[in-house]
Amino acid sequence: MTLDPVHVDDIASMASSIADSVDDTDYDDLARTVWESWLDPLSSPDGGRPIIEPIGEKRLHAANVDDIALTETPFPTVHGLDSGTINPTTFKNGLVLDVAHAAMAAEPSDLDLHRARSIVMTAHTHDPVPIFDTNEWLKSDRGYTRKRILRAPRVNRYAEGVVHALSLYLAESAHALEYAEAVSDLLILDGPVYPKELLNWRDRDAELNDLARDAKPKAIVENYVRIVERFVERDVPVAGFVKNPGAKHIVRTVKKHLNESGDGNAPWVDDTSFFVSLLERRDGPDSEDRRTDELTFTNWFISRGGSDRQMSADGDAFGVERNLDPESYTLTFFVLYDPRTDVCYRVEAPYAFTKDADRRENLMHHIVRDVAATRGPPQAVEKADELARVSVGEKAALRRKLSEKLGSDAVKSYDNIRWVDADE
Repeated sequence: MTLDPVHVDDIASMASSIADSVDDTDYDDLARTVWESWLDPLSSPDGGRPIIEPIGEKRLHAANVDDIALTETPFPTVHGLDSGTINPTTFKNGLVLDVAHAAMAAEPSDLDLHRARSIVMTAHTHDPVPIFDTNEWLKSDRGYTRKRILRAPRVNRYAEGVVHALSLYLAESAHALEYAEAVSDLLILDGPVYPKELLNWRDRDAELNDLARDAKPKAIVENYVRIVERFVERDVPVAGFVKNPGAKHIVRTVKKHLNESGDGNAPWVDDTSFFVSLLERRDGPDSEDRRTDELTFTNWFISRGGSDRQMSADGDAFGVERNLDPESYTLTFFVLYDPRTDVCYRVEAPYAFTKDADRRENLMHHIVRDVAATRGPPQAVEKADELARVSVGEKAALRRKLSEKLGSDAVKSYDNIRWVDADE
């Protein structure tokens, strides 16, 4: 124990002094003002097309947890897709590797489909001797597994982030395309619909901006464009369930407006904080008891802010040719708040699947129903996560195996010694 009780009491008293100067009710009032006056639509102060605008009527919804959990889903079968990685690993010979492993789950279960995997190893090195790319997928496990090695474009910085993003998104998108025909009613990705980390490269520093023009990230973005087209052709919707949304473009834009008008500042660190302030409900204005009997959620919105702009009609999707009306690829979303866990989720889908009011309602109904029933992600997403997840023990074993095959140890920091995992 490094803190004595007196230290704990001191820290608590310090927090109390901060709390006395902050009034949460002010935040709630501002959240309602932003909702009522700023989001229909929300444009940047310098003009241009709205970055956020409602599809249909802008309104807040509530659904009784027990009632909606017992309703029938509009989709007879649902598939989930996820990709897990071992996390980027740097070796003493200068090689940086990550390995991603994608799987698709079905609800009801399909054991053959669950066995199928797409595995991508991405390598980065400054060594001029080329690492060969396996441009074709190689098969193993009686054809159930496909594997591919990718050489990352050379960068001076960000090597770990680059190998991670390329592995993760190539495995996920390739697996979705390979098994698209298995999905008959609905596909839900565990995470965003589009490769956010790649799309953000355009707005990062010059090195990542240049890297975004490379053929390999462009080919991965093209996979996601083709996913939309393939599922539109088959008339099967695709959605994304984002467990930890990190978007900030609503809050940033509101802050710009408030700063320019001299009306103060927005207190939220990101869009999720704003939506929690908006959607959380208590029994009374002075009550500390959060109501937990109903899930609360917004209507669907079109998003053209931040990385979402790249896939909108205003963006160029990394220069990838799009065969549908460009507006079809524009990202749409709604936000769902579960008061039982105090967690906010973002549900995404391309506009091609949400422009129809009935389909929009069906997607919303299914997601809200499943969250009510599972107290977490939709069941198909949770299954896919279980299939694709690489446990801490498995990551350690894989790194040891990689070190053996490469003839080089992984580079360790003091934290590798300090935070030794119990599985190792």
